[in-house]
Amino acid sequence: MAEFEKRYDGLAVEKEMQAFWAAEKIYDFHKDGARPLYSIDTPPPTVSGSLHIGHIFSYTQAEMIARFRRMQGFNVFYPFGFDDNGLPSERLVEKETGIRASDLPRSEFREKCMSITQRYEDEFKALWKSMGFSCDWNLQYSTVSLNTQRLSQKSFLDLARDGHAYIKESPVLWCTECRTSIAQAELDSKDIDSFFHYIPFTIEGKVLEIATTRPELLYGVVCVFVNPEDERYTHLVGKRVKVPLYDFDVPLLTDDKVAIDKGTGAVMCATFGDTTDVEWVAQHDLPYKKVILADGHMADDVPFIAGLRTKAARKEIVRLLEEQNLLIKSKKLTHIVSVHERCGTEVEIIPSRQWYIDVLSRKKELLEAGDKIKWNPPQFKTRYVNWVENLKWDWCISRQRYFGIPIPVWYCQSCGAPHYASAEQLPVNPMETPYVGTCACGSTEFLPDSAVLDTWATSSITPLINQDKAAEYGIAPEDFAPMSMRTQAHEIIRTWAFYTIAKSLYHTGEIPWDETMICGFVLAKPGEKISKSKNNAKLSPQALIDTYSADAIRYWAASARLGTDTYFDIQDMQDTSKRMITKLWNSSKFVLSHLTDFDPAYAPAKLLPVDRWIIERTNEAILGAVKWLNSYEIGLARKLVDDLFWKDLCDNYIEIVKERLYQPDIHGGEARKSAQYAIYYCLLTVLKMYAIYIPHETEYIYQKALREFDGAKSIHLTQWPKPASVDADLLAFGETLKAAVAEVRKYKSENNLSMRADVESATIVGSQQFADWLRESEADFRACTHAQEIVYELT
Repeated sequence: MAEFEKRYDGLAVEKEMQAFWAAEKIYDFHKDGARPLYSIDTPPPTVSGSLHIGHIFSYTQAEMIARFRRMQGFNVFYPFGFDDNGLPSERLVEKETGIRASDLPRSEFREKCMSITQRYEDEFKALWKSMGFSCDWNLQYSTVSLNTQRLSQKSFLDLARDGHAYIKESPVLWCTECRTSIAQAELDSKDIDSFFHYIPFTIEGKVLEIATTRPELLYGVVCVFVNPEDERYTHLVGKRVKVPLYDFDVPLLTDDKVAIDKGTGAVMCATFGDTTDVEWVAQHDLPYKKVILADGHMADDVPFIAGLRTKAARKEIVRLLEEQNLLIKSKKLTHIVSVHERCGTEVEIIPSRQWYIDVLSRKKELLEAGDKIKWNPPQFKTRYVNWVENLKWDWCISRQRYFGIPIPVWYCQSCGAPHYASAEQLPVNPMETPYVGTCACGSTEFLPDSAVLDTWATSSITPLINQDKAAEYGIAPEDFAPMSMRTQAHEIIRTWAFYTIAKSLYHTGEIPWDETMICGFVLAKPGEKISKSKNNAKLSPQALIDTYSADAIRYWAASARLGTDTYFDIQDMQDTSKRMITKLWNSSKFVLSHLTDFDPAYAPAKLLPVDRWIIERTNEAILGAVKWLNSYEIGLARKLVDDLFWKDLCDNYIEIVKERLYQPDIHGGEARKSAQYAIYYCLLTVLKMYAIYIPHETEYIYQKALREFDGAKSIHLTQWPKPASVDADLLAFGETLKAAVAEVRKYKSENNLSMRADVESATIVGSQQFADWLRESEADFRACTHAQEIVYELT
């Protein structure tokens, strides 16, 4: 048994253990038919900036599950990837270079993206390694790699050829800052201060007051609607309404969506102010009038405000209305608007030709799929269900951007018919590879699609990416799918979870994973999560690791309940984690100092009751921790292990048997061996249970002292004991003994006595059924309490 240092140097040990794991390939995946497969669909972090403590929090919780499953006898398939294409990465590159993507040739900008994202990926990977993550880096993937491009383009082509993906010209959600279409799932809500402007439309010479927050859309008004049950307007339905300032007429029509009791009961329909306008235009076959362009400026033919940005145009229209006495009043209000989650820009709706995946017609199947998946915690299933039930748009998957996976389509220059790439061509960039063939119309001239796929269209096939990688290890698709578990944050249930389920249903007809593990956020302050965009993390994860150690951060990350948001307090983390790591080191040193002559193959003929109790108490903690970890409740499981370690092993059992370990000449050699047997089992099991939380320190202790007894190459390749049940009587006996010791300690503390001071007598209160066990434990109790006499009050 190697000699233990006086103090544990976590920073040095962690580097040593990580080098050991890499050299010994401890976490490498191998096909193993003897062990059940457990596969984890890990979220590939978006390459959009440096990682922060929030990422460490959620990714570490999932990594602990990987370790737990491995130590339960599973063959853990634990890959890591990087989501390094699409708008988030583009915006990172634009920010770092100070160059807009549109100002460079596409190929040149793409090269810059590849270079910068690779630098960040190297940084991410180094960080995960320094946290001691037990993934197999041979399973690594990136969403912009050639193989992933092939799989993503194949996914698109399969859907397009089956009619599940389609292209159409229609109103689409549009970000004027990013200059691209976006999907419903990419919307955030934001409260803004604005005005309701009350404007006098006229009908048959009478004023019809209409309130709007978007007066810049007056030129785009195509109709005025009232409720068909509103008797105030029954006689006017079908007549023409004059639009102020522009003096053109539009029809007055009816629709049930108009609220009779809101304002005057009359609303304008413009192209396009909101989704209701879109619905009305489609339902009533109304014309489209172009007002706002893709870059956020007013169209050149819009009188008074041509070329202005939206807000400037709004301000100018209000000024003109006031100037011409066409503004009845303006009323301040705070209302909710939809913004693009990536940049915070208010979203517009403009017509555009885009590719979509049909999800609206599959709501029933999507909801049924949600029922088949076990959601952890269960309440997050409701968020998924609400999202599916309230879908209003099909999934728009095309983006007018530069750094992404190209849409593998060309269009006939004569008739516009789409022509798809062949499987052999994938991956292919249609802007660089001409289409060779003849259209049904006879034309041989084709135009490439210049758009790229939404990044979610690729990250939603991570189960297929992982299945493709598993095939390299000889694992058949039917043995791999569905994956065991998807871990992710709750904010992307509407995106990553939903899209993956949709893609999986289309491609396999089955759910993508059996369970989900939904993690919470780390908050910088109430209501504000730590994020890359807000730059509100005080220290980088690497700086935290270099200062406090990875094990300290990991132990803190295991403190919260699954799915709940938590605050990050550096001082609290430092105090709690340092105390834990120091205690584990010192306690292990003490225990192991009494095992120098221990033979694990020797089982004492008889174990004393208190030794049987600590073994049973350890088994109780195992069963409880396994129960919680099977539900992904890492924090609740850790609390059980903490209670065993601090309250039972350290505070009580070690103190109770300490003299028996030190003085076999007084208590007898067999009594000492009984304590050795129990304390070895307890310490080894405690280290195994803590190994998922603080893997470096537990490995170091195991390698220095316990490997020679236990025989495994690494503690992380061992398994937890699997007790079938526990003896409730032994546990109750242990509580009786603990309570008696606690009373003596309380008496000494209240009387300012040393814990080593003698007391005349101590009373043990308990059940008569424990009388024999208590009397067998009398020597230990005397040694621990220094009681001269023991009084029993047993009933």
